[in-house]
Amino acid sequence: MTSENAPDWVPRAGLQLRLAGVHFDAVRVRGVRGEAVLHHLAALTEGDVGPVVRELSGGRWTYFLLAPGESKRYVWPPGAACFGPAPRDQYVGIPAPHGNTYPLSWRCGAPVAGDFVDAELLHGVLLAQLGTQE
Repeated sequence: MTSENAPDWVPRAGLQLRLAGVHFDAVRVRGVRGEAVLHHLAALTEGDVGPVVRELSGGRWTYFLLAPGESKRYVWPPGAACFGPAPRDQYVGIPAPHGNTYPLSWRCGAPVAGDFVDAELLHGVLLAQLGTQE
């Protein structure tokens, strides 16, 4: 993946904060739960999960990037935080395709334009792994 193939919201170098709900929505899951969800999605999609950002320090969050507006179509279970159009600004750190982007990295490779995690599939996996809702 070269920076020329990446969407315009992916920085060419380093990392940058991007406003959720504009170029993408995001669903955030903490630690090993995020990795477990990612592993399950990878199995269901033959490794073609879509853009996923991983934080390598602190809470070790995993951010699943969805198409803009997709997060609002679902009620996400406890343990999954939705970042999308909201009354207050919500930002997600986005790393460059290559180079020093610590503490963030692309878990499944940097995205190409129009590439997003399948929101319906992610919702189903999260319900199965984090618990169902009433």
